[in-house]
Amino acid sequence: MTRDEARALDAADPLRHFRGKFALPEGVVYLDGNSLGPLPRETAPKLGDMIDRQWGERLIRSWNEGWIEAPQRIGGKIARLIGAQPDEVIVTDSTSVNLFKLIVAALRLDPSRTTIVTEAGNFPTDLHVAEGAVGCVPGATLKLVSRDQIAEAIDKTTALLLLTHVHYKSAERFDMAAWTARAHARGALVLWDLSHSAGAVPIDLNGAAADLAVGCGYKYLNGGPGAPAYLYVAARLQERLANPVSGWMGHAAPFAFADAYTPAPGMARWLAGTPPMLAMAALESGVDLMLEANPVAIATKSAVLFDLMRSIGDTLGLDCISPGDPMMRGSHISFRHPHAYALCQALIAEGVIGDFRDPDILRFGLTPLYLGYEDVVIAGEKLAAILAGQRHLAPTFSKRYAVT
Repeated sequence: MTRDEARALDAADPLRHFRGKFALPEGVVYLDGNSLGPLPRETAPKLGDMIDRQWGERLIRSWNEGWIEAPQRIGGKIARLIGAQPDEVIVTDSTSVNLFKLIVAALRLDPSRTTIVTEAGNFPTDLHVAEGAVGCVPGATLKLVSRDQIAEAIDKTTALLLLTHVHYKSAERFDMAAWTARAHARGALVLWDLSHSAGAVPIDLNGAAADLAVGCGYKYLNGGPGAPAYLYVAARLQERLANPVSGWMGHAAPFAFADAYTPAPGMARWLAGTPPMLAMAALESGVDLMLEANPVAIATKSAVLFDLMRSIGDTLGLDCISPGDPMMRGSHISFRHPHAYALCQALIAEGVIGDFRDPDILRFGLTPLYLGYEDVVIAGEKLAAILAGQRHLAPTFSKRYAVT
């Protein structure tokens, strides 16, 4: 595709106006929104109001002027993005903490079911937290299996199937409805990690009869670095599951200041500590922006961006490890290359920001709200020039940074 052809596609893009809603730096092609979403232009003014007026002027009175309801309010907005009811989602803590809560709760539900089944090579925090969670429940075990062995690993001892909807490296996507039904047929619950899919691909938790889910707020939802996460529990399970992190905010009557813990009804029981209101304001700004967009247009454009990037990779001889079928993948594309890290650093030096995943994966986020077709063409041109001149082999690009 030529630049002129790409510009024509950009001019006809129904999502094109969203690009101006982000504070993207000039001269940068940002292909890492699947790791950290860029700054929405509305976020800074909203944070300014939070700091100057709500905190600065209203002080503690702001808790009764919208702050205390923020976890439920923002959760209800995220529910619209993931196919849930407003009273099934709450914003709280981090993805890691929420995983711990739900894994332990699932293990405690039925003492005869003691096993967590998950995929080897799942995102590390899911595996690490699962390992810690089973250590907190006597008799519980963690079973890691390859993707092709998951189905046979679910048995009468399985309490929970823990799956990441879109794989962080390959972008391979599980069929949520099919895998949920498979687990239910064997009496197990399913916990979905939506971190690499919410805001990027269509999700219908209720339609899939999903039990539990978690997700982060700083990737496709553009809530800022370390944004609060969210947690979903199907309505039919809410009164059966107990939060093992029984914090003050999850109490049925926190301002009664009782010594004993009584869980709040519904999703409020999954709260623990005080909501971080500055971070909550930034997340709400990002979620509000995402809710303005047509999800069908997002999915359609994501597929075209993928095909364009894949054709560039094929021309350059890169090994694409992401599924070709748009129904089987998320909204990023990954290539395997022996010098993937150095290539990533060389591209960053040229103003094309992607990322690297050990040991040999060059990963590009294809975020339809602000990424243009010409952006992808420019990225391809720069990647071709780097490879042709072997500029990525310069020693400076092999220096490893703490964050890759």
